[in-house]
Amino acid sequence: MSKQKTLYFCQNCGAQHAKMLGKCTTCNEWGTVVEEIIEKQETKLNWKTSNTKKKLPKAIKIEDISSEKEDRIPTNNKELDTVLGGGIVKGSVILLGGEPGIGKSTLILQIALQIPQKVLYVSGEESKNQIKMRAERLQKGKIPVNECLILTETKTQNIFKSIEETQPEIVVIDSIQTLHTDYIEASPGSISQIRETTAELIKFAKETGTPVLLIGHINKEGSIAGPKILEHMVDVVLQFEGDRNHTYRILRANKNRFGSTAELGIYEMLGNGLREIENPSEILISEKESDLTGTAIAATLEGIRPLMIEVQALVSTAVYGTPQRSATGYNIKRLNMILAVLEKKAGFRLGAKDVFLNIAGGIKIDDPAIDLAVVCAILSSNEDVAIPQNYCFSAEVGLAGEIRAVNKVDQRILEAEKLGFEQIFVSKYCKIPNKNYQIKIVKVAKIEEIYQLLF
Repeated sequence: MSKQKTLYFCQNCGAQHAKMLGKCTTCNEWGTVVEEIIEKQETKLNWKTSNTKKKLPKAIKIEDISSEKEDRIPTNNKELDTVLGGGIVKGSVILLGGEPGIGKSTLILQIALQIPQKVLYVSGEESKNQIKMRAERLQKGKIPVNECLILTETKTQNIFKSIEETQPEIVVIDSIQTLHTDYIEASPGSISQIRETTAELIKFAKETGTPVLLIGHINKEGSIAGPKILEHMVDVVLQFEGDRNHTYRILRANKNRFGSTAELGIYEMLGNGLREIENPSEILISEKESDLTGTAIAATLEGIRPLMIEVQALVSTAVYGTPQRSATGYNIKRLNMILAVLEKKAGFRLGAKDVFLNIAGGIKIDDPAIDLAVVCAILSSNEDVAIPQNYCFSAEVGLAGEIRAVNKVDQRILEAEKLGFEQIFVSKYCKIPNKNYQIKIVKVAKIEEIYQLLF
């Protein structure tokens, strides 16, 4: 009998250690190193002494490689197809992460019921009856048209046997943290098991050309639980985020080997599942009867999709000695920078006042083109003067107080025109195509100019 092998892994970063440590030397976290028993049934061969009878791949010139367009499977879900870049690539491994209760399983099951191909849905967390009840709720009592097979199993060897029998075109795993393999004597959800089971699924996907969708849990920091190498191993990493107090959910691609990571998908959580939002600008701008102070509309861009979002600001006298700075959906460091620019270059005394900023709709925006809308919302709240509802803004603010140009400004102007805005404020240095726009384009160069125009 072979000697039992024990290793120590950090549950936070996945680093491997030779002995038990109170503090991980890689991520400097305390109490995260745990003992795991490692005993593989198969022996690994050295790359020099590997089996020479097997035909080895040869190194060839890059111009000799035949370029083939990747074959994609449409999911009949426009938002997911947009984020993925046109559909699921055959042989790819997609990892979907998100907070508990955000709707990961609902989204994946809804897609599994919509895809016309044969799907094997493997669940290690729910029983078949629970999945059947959810499917009936999503389909409003109707039986799904496609072949969606349900398997409740956590052992990878049994899953592969079922795959050989059913021959599915897409495999869904819910979730990767519940799987375990016979090759490693560690508990499910441990670093070793996650790494080994994922490697087995990736090998299966690449050899057979069958795409695999994995659902992953997240830790308290918000990143996907398990070793960081898990995100490096898979082809696509999707993040499903949102506030449980809001009905809207956002799907982002943190990594995509087959497309852009700048795309965004927006859903609305309803009683019968997730509804795709085709025009996000309508839900991101709140309806109000009269003009309110401290609000400004920004024309932003997520990938190739233009969005109109509402920026809300509140400026009040600081009750305590130190003024508060708070931002929801916006970078707090950028807010501090904009406040410093307003203080130094424009002469507004905001150093002794509390400033609160919020992006309506519960989404996070990283586009610097909303800087001008942030400035106008702060000034509107500070001056207690409302900005007209039919005005919108799209420009970046520099450290010298200048209004800088942004990319793809014509798409932003067309989106504002489509939604009925009358004026859009952009940088003086924007290169705007010569078109007959129905919206009035106002060009500004400094913060002082827009202050004089609005207030």
